[in-house]
Amino acid sequence: MKKKRSKRSRLRGRRSCGYGARKKHRGKGSKGGKGMAGTGKRAGQKRTWVLKYDPDHFGKRGFTSLKKIRRKKMKTINFSQIQDQIDSLMKKGLGKKTAEGIELNLKNYKVLAGGDLEDKFIIKASSFSKKVEEKIKTSGSKIMKI
Repeated sequence: MKKKRSKRSRLRGRRSCGYGARKKHRGKGSKGGKGMAGTGKRAGQKRTWVLKYDPDHFGKRGFTSLKKIRRKKMKTINFSQIQDQIDSLMKKGLGKKTAEGIELNLKNYKVLAGGDLEDKFIIKASSFSKKVEEKIKTSGSKIMKI
């Protein structure tokens, strides 16, 4: 003969009501929203926060390709900056003195034609502006594209 289960075990308020140690038993429904969950068109409870701290949250804002995000922006440097900062460029290891002149290795730099070069340079860079090529011929320096 089986023993009858006590009525007390089926009453509400008995700690976990048969659902384990003090844990709500309704799954994700009892845990509430996480973060920005529910900030859709009719999210009245979060609307004031969104409008104040994230005004561009609603609506479409276009897209950016991963290539643009990953592409590193090229730094620019003028002739005048090269002339003024030659000592610091040498300390960084970007330049060295040779018999032909000062050799600069400016990888990831675009050289612009602002200012003039007084010394003779051999400049190796990723790209150059059109005016640089014209000015280089008159100064007696050389440029090489990396």
